[in-house]
Amino acid sequence: MSPIKLPRLTKAIAPLTHEVVVVNEHGEATPISIPAERALTVYVDKRELVTLMTLGAHPELLVLGFLRNQRLIASVQDIESITVDWGVGAAAVKTRAGIDNIEEKTAKRVVTTGCGQGSVFGDMMEEVDSLVLPAAKLTQAQLYGIVNAIRLKESTYKSAGSVHGCALFKGEELLIFVEDVGRHNAIDTIAGWMWMQTEPVTPVTPVAGMTGEDKVFYTTGRLTSEMVIKSAQMGVPIVVSRSGITQMGHEVAQRIGLCTIGRATNKHFLCYSGQDRLVFETELAGVKLR
Repeated sequence: MSPIKLPRLTKAIAPLTHEVVVVNEHGEATPISIPAERALTVYVDKRELVTLMTLGAHPELLVLGFLRNQRLIASVQDIESITVDWGVGAAAVKTRAGIDNIEEKTAKRVVTTGCGQGSVFGDMMEEVDSLVLPAAKLTQAQLYGIVNAIRLKESTYKSAGSVHGCALFKGEELLIFVEDVGRHNAIDTIAGWMWMQTEPVTPVTPVAGMTGEDKVFYTTGRLTSEMVIKSAQMGVPIVVSRSGITQMGHEVAQRIGLCTIGRATNKHFLCYSGQDRLVFETELAGVKLR
């Protein structure tokens, strides 16, 4: 069997926060931290593709996940390297054999509701009906464990605010937590991270890319159609948010059988779709207040 060829990634490090002086309601000046935001222009085989506004925590994984979720790259092994240089604010992607029909694939650009102005090349809905999600269950106890893990997580949001966080769980186990100025950036970064993992299909046969069948995706932001579709593209059948869901997000989730859980704080939540994937343990919710 040929060895897995994962792309070479730089590890470009940039400060996540920036200190400024503000004046409060008492007229007092005080220093505080605010999230950094920087432009990253992505070049694929020396062709300018897009400029992403990002916190810059994991820029190489962001670019990889962006290419994956925009359906421009079919396999992680199609990428030879991703080089990020914050000195010029650029990410250089080198593919192994180019991207077929890249002009056609990037001709139609849909601007979405994602913070930081997300975009989806091509028709957002064209592949929805072809998405098949694996069978999966989440217990109410596991859901509460996920919500509590996020509550305890140290984050840029707690120190500086103004960012979205996304995470990937296996049961109650937190696998990765990512923050960015837009939730679409955070989910793309997680998609890139999943692609860089290897999982055995047999004890001796590894395969590139982590599967989503036993995973749960968490986001602090609202569940838009873009977030629902991206989760499904990653093969993750259950999504949890501390916010709500949009009409189109709900419609898409119902069409593909994705479980969406919103308003998840403490022991409260609303399951908008895919209720058959959630194993209710209502006694854990405590006494309902009247």
